[in-house]
Amino acid sequence: MTKAEWRISDDLINYDDALSFMEERARAISNDTACEQVWLLEHPPLYTAGTSADPADLVDPERFPVYDAGRGGQYTYHGPGQRVGYFMLDLRKRGKDVRQFVYNLEEVIIRTLASFNIVGERRDGRVGIWVVRDDGREDKIAAIGVRVRRWVTFHGIAINVDPDLEHFKGIVPCGIAEHGVTSFADLGLPVTMDDVDVALKGAFDEVFGLEPRPMTVKWQPAPMGRKQIATNGQDPRIEDTHPVFKL
Repeated sequence: MTKAEWRISDDLINYDDALSFMEERARAISNDTACEQVWLLEHPPLYTAGTSADPADLVDPERFPVYDAGRGGQYTYHGPGQRVGYFMLDLRKRGKDVRQFVYNLEEVIIRTLASFNIVGERRDGRVGIWVVRDDGREDKIAAIGVRVRRWVTFHGIAINVDPDLEHFKGIVPCGIAEHGVTSFADLGLPVTMDDVDVALKGAFDEVFGLEPRPMTVKWQPAPMGRKQIATNGQDPRIEDTHPVFKL
């Protein structure tokens, strides 16, 4: 059974530092000099642009720093109170199926939410995981965007635990203007980041069937682009640069 290292950072991680680490780790995994890793963290307030981001969706470019992420997807907010999960996994050992990998990430989020009696759902044509409010509105609670290079994944997911939802107003999240965003706290669930991490790890083990290595840090409750994506029917959540797909 494939083993993956789990890492949790309690401090807010600079985005450039996270991106550099992911790229270096993905390269090492591809070269068989490092094991797979799942990294759970939070960022300071910032926006990231995926490879299919529309500049018009950056409503307030002066509000927070904006980073070219190089992942699939459009504009996303990251900040304190949001659990970001970066998945550096070797698809050469997992069937070389990128869309199945993304589906599995969605399933991890859905099962994590279910641990807290939140019904998370996929929506055709809308990236991310959604919840239906009592009044019928559908709000996004988690975002997904990945990149694959030489069959190794990086980037991943962002689950809104207790972020400042006002910070999302500087962008059109994932290019979807007609729907809002929500969080555990917004839904009336004051869970800790530690609670979410336990549920997330359990869901990940169920979906991916991994035998994780010991945590590299102790769990602690946390305080509350580079090129255009191909237009050949590729999944917009994925920036895919392994040899099979011509981009």
